[in-house]
This record gives sequence, C-alpha cells and structure tokens, in this order.
Amino acid sequence: MSVDVHQHLWTPSLVDALRRRTRPPFLDGWTLVLDGEPPYEADPADHDVEIRRKRNAHLDLALVSLSSPLGIEHLPPEEAWPLIDAYHADACALPAPFGAWAAAPVTDPDPVRLSRTLGRALDQGLAGLQLPATALGDARGLALAAPLLDVLEDRGLPLFVHPGPAAAAGPAWWAAVVPYVQQMHAAWYAFEAFGRPRHPRLKVCFALLAGLAPLHRERQLSRGAAGRGLVDPDLFLETSSYGPRAADAVIRELGIDVLVAGSDQPYAESAWPDPGDPAQRAIDHAVRVANPGRLLSRKESHQ
Repeated sequence: MSVDVHQHLWTPSLVDALRRRTRPPFLDGWTLVLDGEPPYEADPADHDVEIRRKRNAHLDLALVSLSSPLGIEHLPPEEAWPLIDAYHADACALPAPFGAWAAAPVTDPDPVRLSRTLGRALDQGLAGLQLPATALGDARGLALAAPLLDVLEDRGLPLFVHPGPAAAAGPAWWAAVVPYVQQMHAAWYAFEAFGRPRHPRLKVCFALLAGLAPLHRERQLSRGAAGRGLVDPDLFLETSSYGPRAADAVIRELGIDVLVAGSDQPYAESAWPDPGDPAQRAIDHAVRVANPGRLLSRKESHQ
C-alpha cells in the first residue's frame, strides 16, 4: 500500500469557519490573513477534493492534516474548537484514498474529547494526532501535552509533529527553511530528552526529516549524551521537501527503517525520486509501503 503521510486540504467546513472569523487566522474569500505575515492568496484548486483525488490516483492512502502554521491549535479553546470540529467533520468524510490526522488545541488539552474523536479512528480514517512542533519543543510543552500523548499511547496510535506558526522575516521561502527547521530540530531532541521517558511506547513521526536533527547526533554524543549506536524504532521521519542527498545522510545515521514518504501537498511536491535500479526500488518500497505500514499499525498499550 503506497502511502503519503503529509498533505493538507482545506475542506469546505473549515473554509467556512475561517471565513466567519474577523481576526487572524481568517479567510477573506481565498486570502489568508495571519498574525505577522503578509496576506497569502490561496489557490482554490489546491483545496478541491476531486482535483486532489486525481493527483493522488497513484496512492493507496494520503493523510491530510490541519495546517498547523495557521496557529489554530494555539488559539484559546473557545476559538480553536469550532475550527477543529469543522476540520474533523469533513476530514472524516473524505473519499479514498484520503485519511486524516486528528487535531487538538494545545492551550487546554482535553484528553476525554480527544479520546472520543479518536474513537472514530478505525471506521472514519483517523490515523492519529498531529500537534505543532511549537508546542513540543521543551520539557514544559511536552508536560502540557502529556495527557493527549497518553491517549495516543493507550490506543496504539501515532503522533505526527508538524511545524507551527512562524512569522515571515525574509523572502517567501524563509519560514519553511529557517523557523520550521528550528522548530522540528527542537521537537526531536525535546522528545528524546523529556517525552520518551514518559511515553515509552508512543510512535512519533516528525515532518521534514525532523529538521535534519539526527545529523547532529555526533555532536550530541560528544557533549555527554548516552545511547551511542541506539536507534529508537518508534521514531519516524517523513521526507517532505527533501530529496536523496538529505535522506541518504539520515539513512546513514539511523537506517532506512525510520523514513516515510510525505509530500506536503499542495505547498510542495514529493522530492523522492522514482525508483530506478533494484536497490532504489527496495528503498522506495521501504519508504512508501513498509515503513508507513509500521507507523500506522495499531500497537495497543498493555499498561
């Protein structure tokens, strides 16, 4: 089963909910208004379900998620939940090959409500929960999110860590290349230091190769970290916006079994090459089929 674990799709209910808002984040027609950023003109075709379905005809599963850089998860709960509920309503009803990551506010974590939402995971295509890296980059953030992560761990469902809000401070590519990468780097090491001891069985997938954080392992070890030569089999990295050179470096550090394919549509296309020689076909099968299968398989807690 060929899988893309990282796409975004603004469904009609979410678009309507964003248009009803009068302060950021909100939509004015198809113009997205965020705090600290110039207005962004979205292309309606990018969020047309039928057009996207045709683009994904080669996939068996494409997982969509809330666009965390909009900052919805960081809104006060009374503002966040109407948007998240609107997203869930449509995301759970998307046609094949779509599935979805659930969402939740990080301002007032509600494990009971999340548990009810994830109760629909098997029959309505929810794969697990996405949270913004901006909420998981230190011990405090992980402690606040711990009740949500406990729910995932108990249900055997994975966490997807995605970049959160980032103010535009330069050219159009700046947010994706500088703050997004920094956020993911911090979330990777924060989870290793503070999250894994609390959540020993939780599967976690980090977007954009975790900002290439694993490539700093040598420096981490040289400064006194333990665990030389150990690889956490329940930590995964998806490949969006990176190609063979970056992926090869991560494979050399962690092995092939932790990589999963993600495209970040409609904001990017998959940079993963089409398989050529037999060795590349084996890697492609691991990244698109075998590894996503392990990430998304349910692994019930036995606590």
